[in-house]
Amino acid sequence: MEVLVYRYGSICEPDILSCFQKMGLNVVTEETELSNKKILPSERVKNLSHLFDTHTFTFVFSINFYPSISDICEIYRIPYVCWSVDCPVMELFQKSVQNACNRIFCFDRAQYEAIASYNTAGIFYLPLATNVDRWDRVISAISAADRAKYAADISFVGSLYTEKNPYMTKDSKGVTFKEKLPDDVQGFIDGLCAAQEQLYGFNLLQQALTETVITALKQEMAPLFYEESTTIYNTDAYVAANQIVGMHVSCLERIHLLQALGRQFDVDLYTFSDLSEFEGIGGIHHKGGAKTLTEMPKIFHLSKINLNITMRPIQTGLSLRIWDVLGCGGFLMCNYQPELFEYFTPGVELETFASCDELLDKCAYYLTHDSERQSIARAGYEKVKAMHTYDHRIADMIRTVYGTMQ
Repeated sequence: MEVLVYRYGSICEPDILSCFQKMGLNVVTEETELSNKKILPSERVKNLSHLFDTHTFTFVFSINFYPSISDICEIYRIPYVCWSVDCPVMELFQKSVQNACNRIFCFDRAQYEAIASYNTAGIFYLPLATNVDRWDRVISAISAADRAKYAADISFVGSLYTEKNPYMTKDSKGVTFKEKLPDDVQGFIDGLCAAQEQLYGFNLLQQALTETVITALKQEMAPLFYEESTTIYNTDAYVAANQIVGMHVSCLERIHLLQALGRQFDVDLYTFSDLSEFEGIGGIHHKGGAKTLTEMPKIFHLSKINLNITMRPIQTGLSLRIWDVLGCGGFLMCNYQPELFEYFTPGVELETFASCDELLDKCAYYLTHDSERQSIARAGYEKVKAMHTYDHRIADMIRTVYGTMQ
């Protein structure tokens, strides 16, 4: 059987390609977007049409959903399988999600529930995974120099979203979008963000936003919003809550938690984001970026505590960092997420926090209880190795896909 994998450069793609090949599938790849990020949907369709005319594919696969791929697969009557690994992904609200060819897998249950009723036969829930074998190979080659370079008390790898926060983006005159809003709207959003920062396990943003606030945001940030005629329903509230306010909360939360940690502990921070908010906080050590495949696993494995702070648009699900930290044998300290307890037991395979004070208390505890911390890290590693690798997930995906093709 021959399958086509459309690639754009996701870090998940090599692991999934390997899974397909281990299953005995003959994999053909379309890789134009790896080198041309400005490819138009019409060019994508043209490239795929040529491949469809010269091959007989069992299905087409991509990381994340492409409406143009779905539409051409619908015309050729070829199943289109995709795995949504990001959030928010506004393409999931395009009318193309209703195409009969789709087999869409969402990693976040809230994301799944937001769209599932619009294609009950073609939209499914599937959590993310990790590649333990890949990380084992990197970790087995850790040197003394690596230990000196990457060992840390607390590490955080990732963006602070200062560069991905449209609410605070400046225009050509240096004015942020926030500053363009009426004072009462700014005050409402400030209060809402402060409340959401303190609340774990429940996202109140979309329910709390008023029509007045949504209208004000849409007026100043119109390019982020979508015409209702192109989507399965009016997404104005979703965009305001997730792409704008949710990203701002995520930025504030990461800065505030890391500031608090840096005042009490040594924290190695691997990020390309702006660090001006950390001036004068002696415990924060900026390490620059980290290479995903070669440096990140060493950091996860050699840090006493690896911190995960889930971005707020991921309302219930588990981000890729959670699986990768555990797959590297690292000790994970993660904010509370509703789906976390479906797969892990806190205090046994990882640890959780639901407030800044709890985070500080638990970091202090585990930094002074080495054997307990190491036992939890080992249990987390064994759990994901036994149950949560890409091999497990892709097998589940393929079973679902073939089950719907009978």
